[in-house]
Amino acid sequence: MTVGQVDALAGLDAQRRRWTEQACSHVDRDRLRELLTGLVDIPSPTGDEAPLARHITATLEASGIESHTMYLDDRQANSWGRVRGNGTGPDLLLYTPIDTVTSGNPEEDLPWAGESLRADMLPRAVADDDYVIGLGASNPKGHAACVMAAGEAIRAAGIPLSGDLLLGFGAGGMPTNARPGVGNPRRNTGQGVGCSYLLEQGVRADFALIAKPGWTVSWEEVGLAWFEITVHGSHTYVGSRHRLPYRNPVALAGAVATRLEEWFPKYSQAHRDGLVMPQGMVANIRGGWERTASFTPENVRMMVDLRLSPRTTPSAAKRELVAAVREISDELGGIRIDVEQVLSIPGEGSDPQMWLCRSAVEAWEAVEGAPHTEFHDASGATDANILRGRGIPTVRVGMPKVVDAPFEVDFAMGMNTVDLGEAEKLTRYLIRVALDTVTRSLDEVGVD
Repeated sequence: MTVGQVDALAGLDAQRRRWTEQACSHVDRDRLRELLTGLVDIPSPTGDEAPLARHITATLEASGIESHTMYLDDRQANSWGRVRGNGTGPDLLLYTPIDTVTSGNPEEDLPWAGESLRADMLPRAVADDDYVIGLGASNPKGHAACVMAAGEAIRAAGIPLSGDLLLGFGAGGMPTNARPGVGNPRRNTGQGVGCSYLLEQGVRADFALIAKPGWTVSWEEVGLAWFEITVHGSHTYVGSRHRLPYRNPVALAGAVATRLEEWFPKYSQAHRDGLVMPQGMVANIRGGWERTASFTPENVRMMVDLRLSPRTTPSAAKRELVAAVREISDELGGIRIDVEQVLSIPGEGSDPQMWLCRSAVEAWEAVEGAPHTEFHDASGATDANILRGRGIPTVRVGMPKVVDAPFEVDFAMGMNTVDLGEAEKLTRYLIRVALDTVTRSLDEVGVD
C-alpha cells in the first residue's frame, strides 16, 4: 500500500506484506459507514450496553467470526470474537469499549449536557459526506467499527495465523458509576467493569491494543482517584443570620472549590513526566434542600477527580490532596473540611521496548513516513489501565479527533463525529499491526 511517496507497509517482510495487502483489499469505506451507523443507532449508555453487544455479536457471526455475548447482568454485556490461529504463536486482543457517558435521552441528560440535545448528541447516525455524526460516533463507536472491520478483513482474507486474534468490545468503559433513576442493579457499571469481567472469564491474550482517540502510540496513561470533599458550616435560617453564628457551607464550598481549581495546575506540573500530565477537577457540588431557599444545610459535598501518574499511587495522591485541603481550611479560618477517597484506579504503563509497542511504532512511522511523534501531557484514562494491571502488555492507538471540519467542533461534537477517511486509515493500521503479531512465533515476540 503506497500513498504518494509513503509506503505504509515499509518494514514488513515480503510474506507479511502480501498478507497485509490481501487483508486490506477487503477494507471498504462503505462497509465502515455501515458498521458505524449500526453501532450509533443502538443506544448504549453505561449500564445498558447489552442490545449493542448482541448486535456486535450477530454482525461478527455473519462475517464468519466466532463470537459471543458475555452478560454481566440482564442489561450490561460485552461482546467478543476470535479468529483462531494454530496455537503456536502469540494471541493479540484488539479492544475497545462500547458505552457512552450520556444516554441521548433529554430527561436524563439535561440540563447537565446543555440547554438542549443537539443532533450529534442523539443515538442516530447522520452522514455528511465522509463524516458520520451521532452519539459516540467517534468515542467509542468509531473505534469499535474499525476493530470490527479489521477482524472481518483478516477473516475474509483467510490468512494462516499462528496465534489467535481476539476482538473485545467492553461494557462500562466510561468513568462513571451507575446512572441515577434508571434501576441499575450494580453501582460499579463503569470504570472498566466490562474489561475486568472479560479478562476474569478467560478472554486473555499475550498483547493488547486498545483503540481510543489519539493518533499516536501510547504505552502509559493516567489513572484516577475520586474524592468526596465535605465542607461543614452551620444549619440556620435566613431570618436569623444576623442574630446567630453564621457560617454558610454553600459559600464556603464555593471558596474551597475555587482554591482547589487554583491548586490543580500545581499538582499537574509536579507530576508531569513520561507521557502524562495528570489533571484535576471539581465536578459537582451538592447540598441543601431544593424545596426551600430559606435554610442552609450543615454541610455541602463536592466530588473531585484527581488523575494519577503511573508513578503516583492513589494513597500518595490522597495525602497531597489532604495537605492542600488543610492549607485551604487554614486560609478560610479553620473551617472543617473532610476528604474521603471513594474510587481509585492506578495509572499503568507497559515497557516501550516490548514487542507490540515496537511493532505499533514501526507501523505508525510507515504510515506517516516520519519518525513517531509521542504525545505528552496526556490525562485521559481508559481500560488500558485494566489490561496492563492484569499483566497484559498494552498500547493505545486511535483516530485523531475531528477538528478541521466544515462545522464547529466542541468537546461533544469531537466525541460524536468520525471522519471515514481516518477510520479507513486506522483500520488498515490495525490490520498491519495484528498480522505482524499473530503470524509470528512465540520466540519472535519474546513470549515464553
